[in-house]
Amino acid sequence: MEILSMSDLQISLIIIGIIIIVAVAIFNWLQQLRYRREVQAAFEHKHDDILLDAHHSDEPFQRIEPKFNKKISDVTLDTLTPADDQVDLPTVESKKTSVTSAAHPTINIPQTSTSINSATTSPLLDYDSNTNYIVNIRSGSVIANTHIAKLLQRKFDFGKPVYWLGQHDKNEPWEEISNESNVDSDGYCHLKGCLQLADRAGPISEVNLSKFRDLVLDFASQVNASAECPDIVSAHEKAVMLDKFCAEVDVMIGINIISKDDGAFVGTKIRALAEASGFRLETDGLFKYRDDSNNILFTLNNYESSPFLPENIKSLTTHGVTFLLDVPRVAHGERVFDQMTHLAKIFSNTLGGIVVDDNRVPLSDSGLQKSKQQLLEIQTLMKKNHINAGSPSALRLFV
Repeated sequence: MEILSMSDLQISLIIIGIIIIVAVAIFNWLQQLRYRREVQAAFEHKHDDILLDAHHSDEPFQRIEPKFNKKISDVTLDTLTPADDQVDLPTVESKKTSVTSAAHPTINIPQTSTSINSATTSPLLDYDSNTNYIVNIRSGSVIANTHIAKLLQRKFDFGKPVYWLGQHDKNEPWEEISNESNVDSDGYCHLKGCLQLADRAGPISEVNLSKFRDLVLDFASQVNASAECPDIVSAHEKAVMLDKFCAEVDVMIGINIISKDDGAFVGTKIRALAEASGFRLETDGLFKYRDDSNNILFTLNNYESSPFLPENIKSLTTHGVTFLLDVPRVAHGERVFDQMTHLAKIFSNTLGGIVVDDNRVPLSDSGLQKSKQQLLEIQTLMKKNHINAGSPSALRLFV
């Protein structure tokens, strides 16, 4: 039997290969170290936190009327009519075209009354007839949880979310009913069913409204209870108007950072900078900054089509990144916008990029201010129509 032995050339090639692998590993380690130093240097300078500075938070904003094709500030849910014109917002995108957003590690936004945990306020505040078709089921005796479980099983059958609230006794507080809480309960004597009238997919259909009403009437008959169900036709008209209103305010404000002279940003540097500022890379390929309640304030995504997937970000290069703020889903949007703008400038300086709008035109401070004023206009309109941006109701509608 012949014993094969490696030649000097083969041994030399193996040694050279090992040296190259070690050299690449050392190079990557040095690059990471350099990026971390640059990131730390970028954040060493202390900046005023607009959200925590009482002077800024109390100071009235100077109103600069945004240039809309129509005056959405005069529109209410009671007077909404179909419109051919679309809102014309520089550096603002319709939600139905693209997504992204970002934030700063010092953001600490105070909660509004609509976002306080239901343990301290009635869940009735979160469900109103503006955005829901609400039915009432009343019984002279307790409706057993086994019967209520049948209602909960049908909550996904109507094209839009259904939420059930219960009251053990007329003097007891209301609570939202889940499968878990229903199992542990002794039943309820008063139920409210809240069928959402619209979301980003459009308004609820008249057919689904009728199906839900029929379910409620049949259930009430089975448990010897009375049921109150609003008129289906008027509820559907309300759903259509709500959907048109939501389309008017459903916008995102974006800030792009692109490379200079057709250069590229490397994924490792983007990730180091993003994580140092408080972002977390999630499985959908977006860096997301969340508040203490786990709500997304804004995100950072790739300016190009490829997502920032954890498994390929080390080898990824891109010509830009984009910050986006989902206006109707964020409370105190003007303050979050200021933080996003501040952070975008840090990224621009650290990465050596340029701040531009969606047409790749350099974005000046006055341009950013116009976008901020347009954001204020949208959130004011939402408040006027009793749907506060970032509230539980808004988070359900704009999903």
